Formats: sequence, structure tokens, C-alpha cells
Amino acid sequence: MGISVKKTILTGMTAVLLSATALAGQAFAAKDSLIMGVALEPPHLDPTAGAAAAIDEIVYANIFEGLTRINENGEVQPALAKSWEISEDGKTYTFMLQSGVKFHDGADFTAEDVKFSLDRARAEDSTNAQKGLFAAIEAVDVVDATTVKITLKNPAGNFLFNMGWGDAVIVDPASADGNKENPVGTGPFKFANWAKGSSVNVARNDAYWGTPVALASASFRIIPDAAAATNALLAGDVDAFANFPAPESLPQIEADPRFAVVQGSTEGETVLSTNNSKAPFNDIRVRQAIAHTIDRQAIIDGAMFGQGTPIGTHFAPHHPAYNADLINTYPRDLEKAKALLAEAGLADGFKATLQLPPPTYARRGGEIIASQLREIGIELEIIPVEWKQWLEGPFKGDFDLTIVSHTEPMDIGIYANKDYYFKYDSKPMQDVIAKLDVTSGTDERYALMKEAQAIITNDAVNGFLFELAKTGVWNAKINGLWKNSPVQANDLTGVSWSE
Repeated sequence: MGISVKKTILTGMTAVLLSATALAGQAFAAKDSLIMGVALEPPHLDPTAGAAAAIDEIVYANIFEGLTRINENGEVQPALAKSWEISEDGKTYTFMLQSGVKFHDGADFTAEDVKFSLDRARAEDSTNAQKGLFAAIEAVDVVDATTVKITLKNPAGNFLFNMGWGDAVIVDPASADGNKENPVGTGPFKFANWAKGSSVNVARNDAYWGTPVALASASFRIIPDAAAATNALLAGDVDAFANFPAPESLPQIEADPRFAVVQGSTEGETVLSTNNSKAPFNDIRVRQAIAHTIDRQAIIDGAMFGQGTPIGTHFAPHHPAYNADLINTYPRDLEKAKALLAEAGLADGFKATLQLPPPTYARRGGEIIASQLREIGIELEIIPVEWKQWLEGPFKGDFDLTIVSHTEPMDIGIYANKDYYFKYDSKPMQDVIAKLDVTSGTDERYALMKEAQAIITNDAVNGFLFELAKTGVWNAKINGLWKNSPVQANDLTGVSWSE
């Protein structure tokens, strides 16, 4: 009996040890899932039919792909187009497409899909938020199943970059109308589900045409509250925030070895957007008075805890064409501001509304700006709005003032569109952008960019506040998340966990 008991004990111990070894192996194996925290829930998931950055931050490069793509350094890379040839006159682009590509629903990707997508984006009834990206296109012709020729009306120096925007992704005619709720792309991740108000979930596309991704699944968890974001990160409920919404918590997080805090740059020009067509803001003296009243650094310190770079125009300060001198155009001068209001017949000030979307920079920054403008007699009624309300109100021109960060890359051209939501109509600006659109030489383009910056600053079109900082916070074992944001993206294609 003793021998039997001993054998039983040894057998049991062996089983326990084998089990423990297996569990240890599992514990030390690299994870293959990711929970990414995001502050804003997208209004839908079709990047070709909406302006919200929250859309691209989930689907760009993950679910949808374009002819080209933009990498972390802002460089143009091949995507669905593996190569291209440009004619000597710069007006004809012939794209050679990847072969063997399928959409997530099994449909084949061909040159016909490229033609459909670009013709749809530039059509008169297009709902694409960036129709200007396609304005130079004269015709899109299918050469064969894997070759497409795009003819431009004139040379366009930024054409390959433009084709890498989220607004220019390629969609399948059969599934295009359903992409808002059930996005079907060609990317390395497939849409899994959307728990409204909670998360958007994706899964690895095992039939992907390109390099397989390391992550088997990812969840974009919606956490609009800054305090809740901090708590979720510290509790391990969220693995990463590409754009951490609680700068006040950074000292605590930086001291915790579990996390990496990575400071990068964005294309996010944060502005006090102004309705230039609406009295009294249609008077340049009123806009100039506001410009003389804004204290940018106080807004950065008070709303963003020092995270941000002051700007004097709508242009990224890390770009070589940025005109840094423009920040001195309207120094803070309350007496000058009051004098300008008096010249405009508003010596006693006036009342207006300030609509604020959910991001921290807007809600906190709006309180500070309201306090500053009160010093010259402008009384602002603060109206908090959700992102959907902002898109249906201010973004359609129904507002006095609002605050938003424009995160689209190289988007100074929006000031040449008199129908854009701040309703700025300037022939000199339109002429400069028209020249820029057909200029390919770097030096000439930079000179035109500087001229455009000066026009909108001198006209005080908006209150130019600061360039949004990109502060990424994530588990120190995560590799491959972007430091910088040259486009609106949380690109997961190169993300993996260290063991």
C-alpha cells in the first residue's frame, strides 16, 4: 500500500509540475491582443464620408487602405499601389496595383475599385469631407485589372501624399454604402463589432495580402473622461493611449516603471474657430481685438498643463515652411483690443456663444478664453456639445465661436474654401492656394505656403492657439506604436508585445 500511495503522490506531483510549467509558458508568452483607449467615439466608421478624426484613428491602415499610405515620419509609402510612374509633365500617374488582394468580404480588389472610389470621392454629390484632395483629377482610367491611370488637370505637388489620406482609401462598390456601420476594407484587420458607447473591436485578417500583423485582435475603448482614462490605465484595464487625455496625471505615470510616456508631434492646429460671415465677427477689427486678447501660453498651461506649442497661424511649427514670426502679429494688448472694438462700434462689448466639443483642450481651453475675452467686454455663453452635435452644428456653419484641433496634414488649403465652416472668403488667399496646387518645386511651394500663412494671420480669420501635443502613454512592453501623428491614425500594423 505504501508503494501505491508513493506512486500516486509522485504522479500527482508530476501532473502539478507539468501544469505549472504549461501555465508559466503561457504567462511568459507575448500577448497578441491590445486595448487602446480613445477619447472620442466616431460618428461612424467610413473615412470617405466624414470629417471626424476619430474615424481615421480607428480604421486608417488597420481596416482600410489607399493607393499610398503615410508612415510615422510623414513619408509616402506604397500600399495598394506597389509602384507608380509619373509622366514628364507631371499630369499622368500610372499606378501598378498589388495582385491577389481581397476585400474582407471576399470580393477581389481590382483597378475598377480604384476608379469607383476616386470617381465617387470627387463626384458633385460626394459626401467626402476632403473633396479638395481630388480636385486636380481630370480622369481615372482602368488600363487592366492591376493597372490604373490617373490624369490630372494640372501638376499637383502633393498628389501622392493626398492619395495616402484616410479620405482617399479604396472601397468596394458592393459594400461601400454600408461602411459607416460595417466597414469592409482590404487591411490587415477586419471589423469585428461596435459596442456603441463602449468600444470598436477588430480582428486579424488571416487572408491579408501583405505582411501579417502580430496582434490577433484589438479593441478601441471609448473613455471620454480624463480621470477615468487615468484610472483605467493604472488598473491595467487599458494597455495604451496614443493620445493621453489627462496631462495632469503624467508625473504620476512617468514615475511608474510599468509605462512608457512618449512625447511626439501632431498636425493638430488648435484654433478658436470664428464664423467670419456672422456679425460682429465679419468685421476684421473684432477678430483683431480677439487676437490681441488671447494669451496662448496661459491656455496651454491652464488647459494642457504645459503640453503644446504656441502658433500664430494655421500651420505646423515642425514644418520647414512654418513662419514663426507671425506669432508676434497680435501681441496681448487689452487697450489696443478695446480700441478696435470701439472703432467697430462695440465699445461696450457684446455677447456671443462658444460651443465646446468634448476634448480636454476645448472644454478647459474654452473656460480660459471666456475669462480672457471678458476683460474686453465680450461675454461668452459656453455651450458644451457632444462630437455628433458639433459636426451637425458648428461644422455646418451654425455657430459664433468654437474650439477645435484641425489634425489633417497640410490643410491650410481649407482657407481657400469660402464654404468651409468658418466661412472665410478671400480672393488673395484663393489665388495663393490655386498657385500652390499647381506648383511642384519645393522652394516655390514653401514661399507660397508662407504667403498663405501671412494672409490668414493678418486677417485674424481664427484665434490661432497652439499645436496639439501628442503624448502617448502605454505599457512599456508594447512596441510599434507611433510617436508622431503626421496623419490621423492609430496604426496597429507594426504593434507587438515584448515577452
